[in-house]
Amino acid sequence: MEFSANLIAQQVGGTVEGNGEVTVSTFSKIEEAKPGSLTFLANPKYTHFIYSTDASVVLVRKDFVAEEPVKATLIRVDDPYATLSTLMTIVAQYMFVIPTGIENPCHIAEGVEVDDESYIGAFAYIGKGARLGKGVKIFPQTYIGRNVTIGDGTIIYPGVKIYDGCKIGSRCILHSGAVIGADGFGFAPTPDGYHKIPQIGIVEIADDVEIGANTTIDRATMGATRIGRGTKLDNLIQVAHNAEIGESTVIAAQTGLAGSTKLGDWCMIGGQVGFAGHIHVGNKVGIGAQSGVPNDVADGCNIMGYPAVPLRDFMRQSAYVKRLGELFARVKKLEDNK
Repeated sequence: MEFSANLIAQQVGGTVEGNGEVTVSTFSKIEEAKPGSLTFLANPKYTHFIYSTDASVVLVRKDFVAEEPVKATLIRVDDPYATLSTLMTIVAQYMFVIPTGIENPCHIAEGVEVDDESYIGAFAYIGKGARLGKGVKIFPQTYIGRNVTIGDGTIIYPGVKIYDGCKIGSRCILHSGAVIGADGFGFAPTPDGYHKIPQIGIVEIADDVEIGANTTIDRATMGATRIGRGTKLDNLIQVAHNAEIGESTVIAAQTGLAGSTKLGDWCMIGGQVGFAGHIHVGNKVGIGAQSGVPNDVADGCNIMGYPAVPLRDFMRQSAYVKRLGELFARVKKLEDNK
């Protein structure tokens, strides 16, 4: 499929600068783009590539000012990255056609209703009492336990396991290998060893949530482990029992939440962040990668480090650490001159 710059601009409410009749048929990174491709410039670190890129069309911000001639056609928009997402979503609807119907062999318990728009892949298992919304897509080799609820339009990719009683909202995406509702890590120490505490709660995932590959969300000891509406979890994340994550929070890979940790709305969490248990993190908090968070965090804070401290303090500490070699040498020199 080919689209002209003029047509793209009409679809996204942008303004064309250059040849509006030039066409593109694919997407590319700005540093690797070839003729016939569309790319974007959102991060200032990549600005120098716009003067050498072979892309035919580049999405830029409305206030972008070129310091050198640009051979590509520009489409000026409010947010190039968000606009790219919109365009790729449109194209993906044509490229990735998800099937419908029921493949065999698979097991669908008696009484479970599957509507005509849904898809159940081969070797899937759907337990007794499960309730599937309209247009649900369940790919091969998935396990849907008893009394699981899945909302309209949700996609469950191959190899996902959803344990008994868990609730998944509408328009969610669960990627391969995700495990929802495994037992929380609860053991009572006794003289004879560790006694397992039954985990009788569930997991509740709200609408429009995306769960990355091999991410695990444990069922609650009692009550529910909760993921809020619109939240996006990367691959390889561990969410422990009775943890709660608010709405529209994004968390990068290899982050771990200990039991009963609560994260607020609109937080941005870097990769490999560790949260202690039973703490509360407020709304709109930013946490840098590889941070350790042992205590409560107030709304709007930006923190980093191990243990995590305000970002400005972390940067100051890092500057001091870089100077330690010089400082030690100066101290040694002073001591030698005594």
